[in-house]
Amino acid sequence: MNNQKHHRRSIRLKGYDYSQTGAYFITICTQNRECLFGDIFNGEMILNKVGEIVKDEWLKTEQLRPNIRCGVFCIMPNHFHGIIVIADGRGTARRAPTMEQFGKPVSNSIPTIVRSFKSAVTKQINQWHNTPGQKIWQRNYYEHIIRNEKDYSRIYEYTQNNPLKWELDSLNPANCTGTARRASTEKKQ
Repeated sequence: MNNQKHHRRSIRLKGYDYSQTGAYFITICTQNRECLFGDIFNGEMILNKVGEIVKDEWLKTEQLRPNIRCGVFCIMPNHFHGIIVIADGRGTARRAPTMEQFGKPVSNSIPTIVRSFKSAVTKQINQWHNTPGQKIWQRNYYEHIIRNEKDYSRIYEYTQNNPLKWELDSLNPANCTGTARRASTEKKQ
């Protein structure tokens, strides 16, 4: 039996408080980059039922958290892009940095918001498909701290135009080697 602990390498900026006021860009990929959320036709994303679940859960994010605003987002066949804006709604109660630690979630931090979103989507999809325990998302996600208006504009444009560039997208299974494959997007009867 192996007694060594498994240590995951964090992709977060060391020492950065991911609950502080600011704008953040996230990308979340499906498990094995399977195309689960719909298809691109003529540069437009057409969501299937599963894609609609992703959209609905994303829109609930800011309803559940008063200091969170969801900016532009884009659901692609096998990944999701979105901007999260954290407004300063905590007053003077925040006295110390709120560093996220494994197993110790920090309310309204980017890792907690993403984890909650992924969990809610997974639960809804698995209920709809009657596939309890099925993984929908990859374990981690990409994040970028938006530093200024120029950065925000670049990311906004990228997100808006993502469906138009699907044929060239590195996450498009047609452009990948290995086990990535196109999943059926047929609606459940």
